[in-house]
Amino acid sequence: MVEVTLIAAFIAGLFSFLSPCVLPLIPGFLAYLSGTSLKDPNRVKMFLNSVFFVLGFASVFALLGVLFNTLLSTVSFTVQEWLSRIGGVIIILFGLYLVGLLKLPFLEREHKFSVKKFSISYVTSFVFGAAFAVGWTPCVGAILGSVFALAISQPGQSFFLLLAYSLGLGLPFLLVGLFATQALALINRSQKFLKYFNIVVGILIILLGILVFTQTLGFVANFGFVNALLLK
Repeated sequence: MVEVTLIAAFIAGLFSFLSPCVLPLIPGFLAYLSGTSLKDPNRVKMFLNSVFFVLGFASVFALLGVLFNTLLSTVSFTVQEWLSRIGGVIIILFGLYLVGLLKLPFLEREHKFSVKKFSISYVTSFVFGAAFAVGWTPCVGAILGSVFALAISQPGQSFFLLLAYSLGLGLPFLLVGLFATQALALINRSQKFLKYFNIVVGILIILLGILVFTQTLGFVANFGFVNALLLK
């Protein structure tokens, strides 16, 4: 079951990067952060700033994982069972929100930080990464909130779950930092498909919530193991 939840957290990180309210902004933001231009990008500079940006939000998520683990890992099995049920319900609600069947007003408010003139350095990239972790936009909030609920439902794995999420979110940032011009062209071509993104992700999150609520994630892992044996 551990592998299944880690994979789910990693995929959630990828989904956060690909979300319609984040993806189109990424290349320009990284270019601005590194003080270069998308028309003539300095790849080394963009990549290094991307690395520190990713380290910034990964550090925040890792600290939250340690906090969840410290506070919740020692509670009784009965409490952890109820945490799974509560976490499952929360994940399902986030999924219904993404599909458009439920309104969650607190996710409708965007939490943005204003970008003013500043001296460009790896420190500022790290700080902006940390700010990104807490300044989510609505569609990222639903996906990240689902990962938080999953981490709370399995406090013993919370650090690794949030680390897997950071990895899923961070790898595309690094790729954009290396291939900014190509990434921008790809993003522009994918605009027409982004409108279906929330629906697909919402359905997947609802299914994950059901598995967490019913505590059947382990069966999914076992099923995958059986399939692997049958294919040999």
